[in-house]
Amino acid sequence: MFIRGESFFLALSGFASGGVIAAGVFAFLAVIGVFPRLIGKTGTRKHVMLYETAIIVGGIWGNIVSLYSPPFFLPGWMGLLFLLTAGLAAGIFVGCLVMSLAETLNALPVFTRRIHLAVGFPYVILAVALGKLAGSLIYFLQGVGSA
Repeated sequence: MFIRGESFFLALSGFASGGVIAAGVFAFLAVIGVFPRLIGKTGTRKHVMLYETAIIVGGIWGNIVSLYSPPFFLPGWMGLLFLLTAGLAAGIFVGCLVMSLAETLNALPVFTRRIHLAVGFPYVILAVALGKLAGSLIYFLQGVGSA
């Protein structure tokens, strides 16, 4: 049951590297203001501990799913509901991340001034989102990237 020296070193370095990467990702998200912005917009400042717990549990769950790929056997509509909920949550998170990063870099005002866009910017964002959706659907429905 004991781990040999080189296996122990590999396990230790892998665990340490994963911890550093995870800390860096969460620090990056905190620095660009994703979490404080969400808390400020929703007015749920009194539930900061819940936010912290959800972020930690989400990170741990994401690592488990990424490493071990556990099968999800949910019957019928429950499986579909789970997939829809997970997809919606992931989409909202990515949208918040992108907008926080864009605001941090002040890219949106520069972009709108350069292309002389006075009105209709929400349509540009919608077009980008629909393009991302179409690309994702083509990717997954056509089986691109699957073995």
